[in-house]
Amino acid sequence: MQRPGSVQQKIPTAFSTAVRDEPATKRHNQSYRVLATGELSLKALEAGIHHAIVTEKVDGSCCYVTKYKDSPYLWARLDRKPTKQAEKRFRRFQSSKTSTEFTWNLDDDFRTVTESWIPAHGVPQVNGRLLPDENGHIPGWVPVERGSKPYCWHLSTVNYDAGLALVLRPCLEKNLLEITVVPLMELLEQTLELVGTHINGNPYGLGNKKQPVHFLISHGSLQIEKPLMLHLTDLITWFEGSPEGKVEGIVWHCKNGVLFKLHRHHLGLQWPVQDPYLTARPLFVNVDLTRYECDPETKSSFLVFARLNGKHFDHFQDILWETDAAS
Repeated sequence: MQRPGSVQQKIPTAFSTAVRDEPATKRHNQSYRVLATGELSLKALEAGIHHAIVTEKVDGSCCYVTKYKDSPYLWARLDRKPTKQAEKRFRRFQSSKTSTEFTWNLDDDFRTVTESWIPAHGVPQVNGRLLPDENGHIPGWVPVERGSKPYCWHLSTVNYDAGLALVLRPCLEKNLLEITVVPLMELLEQTLELVGTHINGNPYGLGNKKQPVHFLISHGSLQIEKPLMLHLTDLITWFEGSPEGKVEGIVWHCKNGVLFKLHRHHLGLQWPVQDPYLTARPLFVNVDLTRYECDPETKSSFLVFARLNGKHFDHFQDILWETDAAS
């Protein structure tokens, strides 16, 4: 059973959007921008967005914890994409702006994936064949196996021998964050965000090339306490003028399990920003590896934080990675 906050597929925008013929701020090679209008989408209203839990949208790489070979494993996002020829046909169809529907050849139009690949929850099917989303992708997951070079930074946040994950989460104390170890079994069927030095250009300034640092954040765990008005002018004011607004975006978790998002780029605002809220908050490090029978690899982020175990920082960004990790 999925837990609240699970992100299995692309999250729709809370507001209706309009396309402008001007360079995008999010993707440098994109010649258009997608901006939010002042009108909430009908789906968001029907889902009760006014009564939803509001959380920070974290800028990282989406992950999933579920069983693999009878053990809890970390899985990386891997969408099944069209072949080059199918992609060309699809792009030609999109640029033609025809009202007819594009037809996929579900047997031949998509690249092969490893046998361990699984589709994301909720991917529609026709006659046992998976259907792509509006972008032509079939969302899915692949297990992060031991020794995997493409997913080495994912691996630095888990220890399969001890069944542990390195997680950032809020403490009971107001505004305090904690880096700690969590049994993978407790994270089963949750989706999380991998953040760190080598993820998405490192917008949070975590670690460095000499001392890379990565960890996981459960989706929906970083709640925004201050109520937000669902008006674009109020949201822009919050993003631009509030310390708590220095985030990539917002995710609304509705009671029926449906999620909606709003990215800074939907408002014409820049990301990343200086001093993001995530690393401006106080941090407590609670990574005591002596409690577990494990021998982390040299690239493991467990080792970095184990050397800082028991330390409290007034601001996450105060950590001097090379000095503090070596002390």
